[in-house]
Amino acid sequence: MSNPVICIGASFVDELFHATEPVLPATTNDAHVTKTAGGVSRNIAHQLALLEVPVELISVFGNDSDGDWLKTICRKAGVGVDASITRKGLTGKYTGILDKDGSLYTAFLTNSALELITPDYLQSQSELLQSAAFILADANLNVDTVAWLLSFSEKHQTPFILEPVSVPPAKKFSSLDLNGLSLVTPNEDELPVMCTTESGLTQHHIENLLNRGAEKIWLHNGKNGSALYSKNHSVTLHAPDVEVVDCTGAGDGSLTGYLLGQYLQFSDAACLRLAHTLSAEILRVNGAIADHLSREELLSRVPHYYPDFQTVLEA
Repeated sequence: MSNPVICIGASFVDELFHATEPVLPATTNDAHVTKTAGGVSRNIAHQLALLEVPVELISVFGNDSDGDWLKTICRKAGVGVDASITRKGLTGKYTGILDKDGSLYTAFLTNSALELITPDYLQSQSELLQSAAFILADANLNVDTVAWLLSFSEKHQTPFILEPVSVPPAKKFSSLDLNGLSLVTPNEDELPVMCTTESGLTQHHIENLLNRGAEKIWLHNGKNGSALYSKNHSVTLHAPDVEVVDCTGAGDGSLTGYLLGQYLQFSDAACLRLAHTLSAEILRVNGAIADHLSREELLSRVPHYYPDFQTVLEA
């Protein structure tokens, strides 16, 4: 397969403050800071390119030094950015406060300007979109833009994946018709806010999304692993036990691993093992990208976490 994966959504500068002791609210905390390239869609595009998957990114950059820096990093990784927008102003920034154990304490998002990715703009990129093997969008986009992508994907039979990102953007899609959606990837907090049901039961939330048109729901449960649901079956998988250095980008890495598996036409069970492996590798490094891994190296590490991987591949 040589058609690209097209990632649509956020590109940010990630500025992360790593607390040297457990964070105390309403006072000064000692920390060290790191600056890395980030943004959900950009992270996934970058990691896919490092794993030898052709990828194009539709995002928004400022015409400042941060924007130039981000685009240079994307191009060096092999990500196409010609379809992205460069606007006058500052590039988006994600500022995260990480507790001593590497977990996220709080974060701030500024200057995203993703409202510039409109249905009309995507229509102008329709020739590129029609070439896609998969289309992925993050929930930072406006609802009308995602609705356009759902219609486009259904019309052209292109698998479309929606990453909810976090609770606030996920809420926007609670009443959206999801026909045309191949996969949505919420965690336990994002799942209920995407639903119209008032039930507190996970199964009712899953049924709500399936009944509204989603083909599959991949529910992330953190340290407890994940489960992939469709109308006909479900697949569950435990998460590896790893020492966390930095939680930033672990979810993005998980979805990247799953996409790589889909691109290689693996089964759902094999895709989940690949996804969890890449997520585990990202948890062990600073930043959102496992730039120490090629596709071959990643595939060789899956049996370390999941000894049954070869059996699952051959099943």
